[in-house]
Amino acid sequence: QKMPPSLPATINIQEPRWDQSTFQGRAKHFFMVTDPRNLLLSGATLEEARRVVEDYRAGVVPPGLTEDQLWRAKYIYDSAFHPDTGEKMILVGRMSAQVPMNMTITGCMLTFYRTTPAVLFWQWVNQSFNAVVNYTNRSGDAPITPSQLGTAYVSATTGAVVTALGLKSLTKHLPAIIGRYVPFAAVAAANCINIPLMRQRELKLGIPVTDENGNRLGESTAAAQKAIFQVVVSRIGMAAPAMAIPPVIMNILEKRAFLKRYPYLNAPLQVGLVGLCLVFATPLCCALFPQKSSMSVSRLEPEVQARIREKDPWLETVYFNKGL
Repeated sequence: QKMPPSLPATINIQEPRWDQSTFQGRAKHFFMVTDPRNLLLSGATLEEARRVVEDYRAGVVPPGLTEDQLWRAKYIYDSAFHPDTGEKMILVGRMSAQVPMNMTITGCMLTFYRTTPAVLFWQWVNQSFNAVVNYTNRSGDAPITPSQLGTAYVSATTGAVVTALGLKSLTKHLPAIIGRYVPFAAVAAANCINIPLMRQRELKLGIPVTDENGNRLGESTAAAQKAIFQVVVSRIGMAAPAMAIPPVIMNILEKRAFLKRYPYLNAPLQVGLVGLCLVFATPLCCALFPQKSSMSVSRLEPEVQARIREKDPWLETVYFNKGL
């Protein structure tokens, strides 16, 4: 029995496994990244994946390693370690925790929306979780200062709570089903506040733009605006199915005898329905826009355009990392 041929050291594991210029390729990539099963992996498994990835990047290929094993190690590594700093991320902030955490929080927001203290409490929990996720997945060369983190957190929480309570008082005289949509409106409003505030440094100073080979051409605030807009859209998109579909189903179920007889099933049912939506909505909405986004040079600020024209008069398109 002869050994399988050794794997070449030329596979680019810096990039995702699938073609990121197609929606399908991005969706496959994010299904791997957001797979909740990654949360159950032991510390030893994570360290082993890290060793395989770091060895491979250094040109050391363990004998018998297959391409599938290499990619599996890469996705395990990416699920737990920060891409820019290499440090192990807090469990709750990882992309693989998005579905279970959001499912629990959203399920509870949709279940306990009738009383003011419950609205306050769950919107606060949700924004606290968002702050942790945004901080954990921050872009590496623009670290967030504690004061920026605090401002964004307080503003988003206030925004969400004010929206939720304001809408709650408006929907008192409307059909019950409309009241169920208040949490979604509050979350959408909070996302529009939270993400730009968390990334205000990028809006002030710009984010790095590169040519297609990754050569840095300068910083652009126009690119930052586009990146942040795309992230806000995909975050709201992520919340939409989970917050729009279950209320309709629950509204029908609550009129049936079954839920009247077993009212304690209300919350678990909500959480289950939300989870089902999120398992698909999270990766699919992350995949809406390419991670490596692009825009034409003519849409950049005049001074950045001038600097790029000096270096390369024929360049048409620049690229930037949009963040998550």
